[in-house]
Amino acid sequence: MTLKSDPALHPPLAGVHHTARPTWKLRETVEFYRDRMGLKLVHAISAKGWGPKGHPDFLHFFFDSGHGSTIAFFYYIGVEQPDYLRHRIDWDGDSVHTSWAVAQPQELLDWKKWLEARGIPVFMSVQHELIDSIYFRDPNGYLLEITYQLRAMGELDATDAQLTLAAAIAAETEAARGGSPFDGIETVWRRKVVLVQDLEGRG
Repeated sequence: MTLKSDPALHPPLAGVHHTARPTWKLRETVEFYRDRMGLKLVHAISAKGWGPKGHPDFLHFFFDSGHGSTIAFFYYIGVEQPDYLRHRIDWDGDSVHTSWAVAQPQELLDWKKWLEARGIPVFMSVQHELIDSIYFRDPNGYLLEITYQLRAMGELDATDAQLTLAAAIAAETEAARGGSPFDGIETVWRRKVVLVQDLEGRG
């Protein structure tokens, strides 16, 4: 099991350029991000079809979210929203979300006040492991998050992540083979203990 990644093995990345999601609420989406959140509308693509046959005409528009990043939306013209693209306000739908960073803890409080003053409910504030976050929704129901990172991620975090995912993949693989059920996080923790003990023994 490899516990360290080597940045030299892949070309460099410079952060996230944009995230993109579909919307069937054009006016509401523009007014939310541009007028209520105050993000600058910086680019829009208007296209007649795209690539494969039968692709609908669409608008693809971008809002500035700081440090060269944007949040973007596709609006498909004349197309009914398919069921599989209807956002579910539940754990499965909310796993796909956008989280923006702030540099200071006070900025997180400032954003909470800013949003609530503009009628955008902040329905949850959570400190989880190494980030402190607030959560709210856009007119499509998409989950949005603003985060202050409490400390930098280090090598210990990377090693822990490698061990956790190695344990989870092993549990998933065994379950797929019918060896044992993979029905809870305890299975991962038990396997991770063995990996940690093995790592300590080799250390």
